[in-house]
Amino acid sequence: MYNQISSSLNDFIDNELSLHTDQRKALLNKHKLTLTDSLQKGHWTTNLCLVASNLVKKNPRDIASALIPKLENQPEIAKVELAGPGFVNIFLTREAFFNQLDDAHKNPNSFVDSSHASKEKIQIEFVSANPTGPLHVGHGRGAAYGDAIGRILQRLGHEVSREYYVNDAGRQIDILACSIFLRRFKCFDNDNFPSSAYKGSYILEIAQGIEIDSTLSQAEKDVLIDDLPSDDEEKIDVLIERIKINFSDSWLLIREHGLDYVIKSIKEDLTEFKVIFDNWFFESSLGELSDKKSEISMALDQVKKDHAYEKNGAVWLESTKFGDDKDRVIIREDGRGTYLSADLAYHRNKLDRGFDTIINVWGSDHHGYIKRIEATIEAMGYSKKQMKVQLVQFANLFENGSKVKMSTRSGNFYTLKQLIDDIGPDASRFYYLSKQADQHLDFDIGVAKSNSKDNLYYYVQYAHARICSVEKKFLELGGSLPNQFNDDDFDGCDELLQMALSAQFVIKSAGENLQPHLIVYYLRDISQSFHQFYNSVNILNAQESEQNNIIRSLIIVKSVIASSLELLGIEPLDSM
Repeated sequence: MYNQISSSLNDFIDNELSLHTDQRKALLNKHKLTLTDSLQKGHWTTNLCLVASNLVKKNPRDIASALIPKLENQPEIAKVELAGPGFVNIFLTREAFFNQLDDAHKNPNSFVDSSHASKEKIQIEFVSANPTGPLHVGHGRGAAYGDAIGRILQRLGHEVSREYYVNDAGRQIDILACSIFLRRFKCFDNDNFPSSAYKGSYILEIAQGIEIDSTLSQAEKDVLIDDLPSDDEEKIDVLIERIKINFSDSWLLIREHGLDYVIKSIKEDLTEFKVIFDNWFFESSLGELSDKKSEISMALDQVKKDHAYEKNGAVWLESTKFGDDKDRVIIREDGRGTYLSADLAYHRNKLDRGFDTIINVWGSDHHGYIKRIEATIEAMGYSKKQMKVQLVQFANLFENGSKVKMSTRSGNFYTLKQLIDDIGPDASRFYYLSKQADQHLDFDIGVAKSNSKDNLYYYVQYAHARICSVEKKFLELGGSLPNQFNDDDFDGCDELLQMALSAQFVIKSAGENLQPHLIVYYLRDISQSFHQFYNSVNILNAQESEQNNIIRSLIIVKSVIASSLELLGIEPLDSM
């Protein structure tokens, strides 16, 4: 019915309204055909008359008076009513209502897969945590978010590629290698271990697993640790430099081993979290500035021609020309590239791969970085509109009333793997997605483990499991699951079915606005409606004619809950 009514509205626009091309385009883009939130208002409603009134300078009620008879001529439409200032509410016949439900059950995209919708090649880059230690619970929110968005966009017909950007070329990797080296050769006791090094137990585990024949004499250790600066950050930099100079072979082996260990650990945790990346992109693949044929050199050369200048020995990007609040250094005085130079080259690489849209999922602390990247994209001759950035707040996790710590440097943090082991990947993903990504999220492990309606994940899964239980009991009593509705007048399920139909619009909105939490809200609402229905109707003792439509209705509701959960990367439970 959606396509049929849409076609009728489009015919009305073309044949009854005198619009020039731009007006027609504007009307087609702005007017909406949506499901009503209550069947008292009909099954469908459109704002066509309201939107058109501004274009043709007519009273919306006058436009509606011409539209309504054309809709009422369709045999599937029982009646059409004018509501409010110009909304048109459409009531279907019961047969048309049931046929619509059966069609939607067969094709979950029947309301949203419109012919004019463009299908894009989209890349989503998310998580991309520095490979310096295990993922902590703060990283889990970005992982759940990026993966869910990918699933939703694929459902809407887009070609999606998921990418993890591995920052394997920066100072933080040197700190990781240094930390492992110092533990491997026992250069410091626990009390004096540098505060700027990584201190987690995983560092010791990596160190103990490295097979190196060499040892350090006390004299060699003294050369390494004597006369260190008092400043913590200077101290770690001096240690790194001394190790590179005096123990180069061990340094390279330890650096490679440590990086491989951490990346392998990250991949394993993400796999258990049901997040699979199509591509792992390594920063080191961009090459060095000393190599004129490297990607980073060519990218910087591209912007240096017209949009950069030298000042105090450094190279500055004229990013203010493209909306940034100040110009940015891309090459330091000593010839080293900045973080921005690597990101510039990386985004050039992305866009050159032919993606229509690139989506960056960043932590909320990157808010000030958006304009810088937009400036680099524009400076390279691309459009910043090709990039979308979604900021994700870290989740605050509570256990026994206390906030869980998440500091990688200190080594005192709650890992994503621990969370998965505690409450499972599905419950974790559900709670990570339960609020808008750029809003603070607090959730309690104790609540997430409880079997109560305070646990929203349990409440939703219980709705699905309850329907499975009803179906099982129905079959045990000798019934057979119906594959269609009958023509009975029983309408006790109609509001629940109308809500089931609205899933398609929720999913479409979630994809267009990059807001998977809308699906969580929807699951909450339809689960609540189902539980209320279940508590008010004795399903298995209903009249046979009514029972057919009830069971058929529940089959559709179960399917909607299951498919919505699956879009979030969550397996629906048949029993609990």
